[in-house]
Amino acid sequence: MKLNKLWIMTITKLGLLQCLTVVMIACAGAPGLNNSTSSWKEEVVLHDGKVVVVERFFHLGEYPTADSHNRSPLDQTATFTLPETNKKISWRTEYKNEVPEPNSLTPLLLDLVGGVPYLATGTAGCISYNKWGRPNPPYILFKHVNDEWKRISLEEFPAELVQTNLMSKPDSRGLKPYYTVEQVKEQMQGRGIADYAKIILREALPQARINQMCMEMVLYKGSWVMPNDPIARKFIDSQKK
Repeated sequence: MKLNKLWIMTITKLGLLQCLTVVMIACAGAPGLNNSTSSWKEEVVLHDGKVVVVERFFHLGEYPTADSHNRSPLDQTATFTLPETNKKISWRTEYKNEVPEPNSLTPLLLDLVGGVPYLATGTAGCISYNKWGRPNPPYILFKHVNDEWKRISLEEFPAELVQTNLMSKPDSRGLKPYYTVEQVKEQMQGRGIADYAKIILREALPQARINQMCMEMVLYKGSWVMPNDPIARKFIDSQKK
């Protein structure tokens, strides 16, 4: 009973903190088209000034609340074509808090260095941030190697990749099928995200700030709970022995 009450309190706090996650975006659901999917194309400026077109596609679930205008995302795919080879490359993430595997990412930056694609993402919620090991600086970084996306360290992420260039998901009521470079800039300027979602930081944020943005949580019997709960604490301590 005590753990159930704690879980209810945790869910309530998560509702408030969901939009204060590491990147402070992708909190709301995806815009709904045809009641099940949402998609658009956007022009993305690379660090060398070149432009690639990225297609964004979402599968959608239910409305999170009765007065919501946007449905919750089930998964997201970003697809683009390598300029020199015309090879299509896709990246995909699911949004599933109920599974222990890391997921629920928000793409922030897509770029090419030496013809190799790199991707910087943030976590879409506190549970996701804890699943990915609470990285600081708060990014999950990838490099496309041998036809798959491999997670890499910040040291492996090219230093010239600084400015984020991918849009957050637009509100369903104003969704356009295609966004030009200028329209992408307008969307990014108006999304009100934190500084560390506008540029890729190379130094860690103060731990107190990280904790304030997203509380530490642990998976206990299928539920994500705060580790200071006595029952969960006993469980954690037992795992360290």
